[in-house]
Amino acid sequence: MSLLFEEIDSQASPLGEICLRRRRIPALGERDIYEVKLGDEFLMSSMFVEAEEALATLGLATVEGEDLRVVVGGLGLGYTAVAALRDARIAELLVVDALETVIGWHRDELVPLGKILNADPRNRYVHGSFFNLATQPNSGFDPDSAEKKFDAILLDIDHSPSEYLHAANAGFYSSEKLSLMAAQLKPAGVFAMWSQNLPEESFEALLGTVFAEVNSHVISFYNPFLGGESTNSVYVCVKGAP
Repeated sequence: MSLLFEEIDSQASPLGEICLRRRRIPALGERDIYEVKLGDEFLMSSMFVEAEEALATLGLATVEGEDLRVVVGGLGLGYTAVAALRDARIAELLVVDALETVIGWHRDELVPLGKILNADPRNRYVHGSFFNLATQPNSGFDPDSAEKKFDAILLDIDHSPSEYLHAANAGFYSSEKLSLMAAQLKPAGVFAMWSQNLPEESFEALLGTVFAEVNSHVISFYNPFLGGESTNSVYVCVKGAP
């Protein structure tokens, strides 16, 4: 094992081999970089978290009221969840992830933000498929409270609305399935979603068939590998009155 690279954990999962790694890049100084890989595919790096945090801040900025109940779909390295918990209005945060291994990394504090999430009593991990729970409004996201309604649902799982972590996820991106998810939002509730790509007009139009208001935000951040700016996007949608 090099001092510049460590594989912290690697386990089989229903989606393939998933591993957590830590590395240092000398040109970037004394900074530990955490990475998650699924098979040969990079899922996340702690080098680039601006858009994951913006998913929480932009989504919650659109929500009105206090004592907010919020769902985060996709735990990753925890950046969206931790950014959401910075909002003092949150009373309850459910973080849904299909991979028990990823939840275990946080519970065992193998990743830096696990300690923050574990220490916050508002946070609760839910092991399950976001896409299955999202489209079953009679049971819903909370295994302890069927049909619970939420103020916001923040989604960061697929690479984009047209590039999926797993082919089975494609069916979620339809008016029918998005409407089932929206049924779990309170009136004027917010659905926000991260994408690695610039906003897609076809997806904005699809969201417009379900939500009363759809806005897209481009998030720019410095990418040292490119020596310039990279971009992701965040879609923020507001549910209409019943």
